Amino acid sequence: MSDAEAKRLAHSEYWDDRYAEVGSDKRVHEWFKSFNDLEPFFNRHLFQVRGPQTAPKILHLGSGDSTIPQDFRRKGYKDQLCVDFSSVVVETMSKRESETEGINWKQADVREMDLIPSESVDIAFDKGTLDAMIHGSPWDPPDDVLDNTGRYIREVFRVLKSDAFFIYITYRQPHFVKALLECGGVDWDIQVDILGGADGSFDYYGFVLKKLSPPFAASTERETQKVDSG
Repeated sequence: MSDAEAKRLAHSEYWDDRYAEVGSDKRVHEWFKSFNDLEPFFNRHLFQVRGPQTAPKILHLGSGDSTIPQDFRRKGYKDQLCVDFSSVVVETMSKRESETEGINWKQADVREMDLIPSESVDIAFDKGTLDAMIHGSPWDPPDDVLDNTGRYIREVFRVLKSDAFFIYITYRQPHFVKALLECGGVDWDIQVDILGGADGSFDYYGFVLKKLSPPFAASTERETQKVDSG
């Protein structure tokens, strides 16, 4: 994919056209990994940590037509919100899963999720959404990449509760991705699992990001301590 084509992935019009071309009775693609591929990872970092009996609110970021929400529902998770900036896929999935209790679809840009209150989400999940905002050199990302990814990550940080976590699946090298995840205005504890590729393909990585103390509050506290100490 050329850099010009990669840039288009960050725009809703591209995805509206793609989902409309496929039609409402078919799926576009299950990006990166299927639920079956990821189930051992989910067992370690979700099912055993925040089982369905704890009734967590799960936010699927840029959910598209992935089966992951339905797979989680079969595991017993009944409070899931799927957001995507493509009105076409939101309408398609809302109709397709109209009989499924506990999963709702809303149109929203993950870079500006005004419909979601701050500190209201227990688990956020991304599989391919952040990656769709990335193009150009990983050593020196273009300004639009830094802007888009920074706005997105700060929004995820905002909507998560203090004890919540963010699960992110990618094929990109962790040292490049961490620089984007650790943008200004957020403070994470980051754990990375190597998921491995199928049939000798390249590795995938599973990130688990947990919120730390609000960075601005912590900074203010440090400054206050300096003043108090003279």
